[in-house]
Amino acid sequence: MNGDLRGKMIPLSAEDKLWKGQVRLPSSTQSLDIWGDDNDDITGISLTLGDPDGVCVADRRSLTALPWGPDGSKQVLASMHRLTGEPHFICPRGILAAVLQRYAARGLTPVVATELEFYVMEPDFRATGRPMPPKALVMNGEVEGFQLYDMRATAAMEDYLETIRRYCDAMALPADATTAEFGPGQFEVNLLHRPDAMAAADDCIYLKRVADFAARRHGLKATCMAKPYTEHAGSGLHVHASIIDSDGRNILDSRGGDPTRLKSVTAGLLKTMQEAQLIFAPFANSYRRFQPGSFAPDKVDWGFGHRGTAVRIPESEGPGARVEHRVAGADANPHLLLAAILGGMLLGLDEDLDPGPVTAPESAPMAPDLLTHDFLTAVDRFRSSPFISETFGADYQRIYGDTKRKEAITALRSVSSFDYQTYLPRI
Repeated sequence: MNGDLRGKMIPLSAEDKLWKGQVRLPSSTQSLDIWGDDNDDITGISLTLGDPDGVCVADRRSLTALPWGPDGSKQVLASMHRLTGEPHFICPRGILAAVLQRYAARGLTPVVATELEFYVMEPDFRATGRPMPPKALVMNGEVEGFQLYDMRATAAMEDYLETIRRYCDAMALPADATTAEFGPGQFEVNLLHRPDAMAAADDCIYLKRVADFAARRHGLKATCMAKPYTEHAGSGLHVHASIIDSDGRNILDSRGGDPTRLKSVTAGLLKTMQEAQLIFAPFANSYRRFQPGSFAPDKVDWGFGHRGTAVRIPESEGPGARVEHRVAGADANPHLLLAAILGGMLLGLDEDLDPGPVTAPESAPMAPDLLTHDFLTAVDRFRSSPFISETFGADYQRIYGDTKRKEAITALRSVSSFDYQTYLPRI
């Protein structure tokens, strides 16, 4: 549910069991909250049912090397199925697969790429309770400044970034450019477009794993936490998406005319954005990233080539015509994220929708709808949304929404260091 991989380690000699469908896990592993609690009182799929097993149906397309493991080690991603054979409603891969089937029924294929930002930091955060940038980027205890596209920052972290590249090569991940981002120790890795959204989501979850294990190799910590530092930029997970027909033609290509269909799928994304924000921002910390005047959007808006908007259209003509969805944080579950985005785009394919006034450097819409800065508001919007029910299923909507509501209430009740430092001395 939280994009945190759960699974088993089995001997290579027993690999055949995997392909025969003999590897099982409790289905409730797919509903664990961020603390690892199965919340049976909320979900009703754990002890209430006797905590039944599900079958781990491995996807051979995701079988790849485990470059940080012993020689010959492999890893593979699996979907959770019921013992009776059908996909389990609780599985994020199954939810995305159902959305992709709706495209296939129309003779269409989404083409998707992701851009993942993350921070690398010193590993003593457990002892200090606070993150600290890598020592190579710090001078006299202070960070050296913004590092956006700074080649010195990438050079200072060259050994770590080279390990990422080596792991990606070993796993055949389509990693492209690596850049230094605003924050100290913040980097972005772009993954190339895939005409297979499931593979694109798998690539992204694998890239998170690569960043993590490469950091361990160098005595560092990598995190996809959306906002690890108060004073520095948050980390996003941007998604580029186009759609091709059975002839391989990009149906969003406007070919010199008005990009009507491109605008319509953009409108579908905008129409569903507030209801799906809980997928884009799944934790209490996620909402600290949505700050006015930052590159994390706080408005439900769109623009041509405008990096301040929630939906950006980088190109409207040719094979590269596409939308860029810029709302999600790096902490989003890639499979659920793509299900929400592609589900929103489907609305724009099935109806002629108008995205409203465009945001441009010289003008912006008056009083646009806003994304929320409040975790609990996002939970409530998600739980009451017909779009979410259709895209994710009513059962998943209930379990995900109620689990996140518990997390939001817990966050609201927790007294923070800000409370102590600000109010305790003065009130």
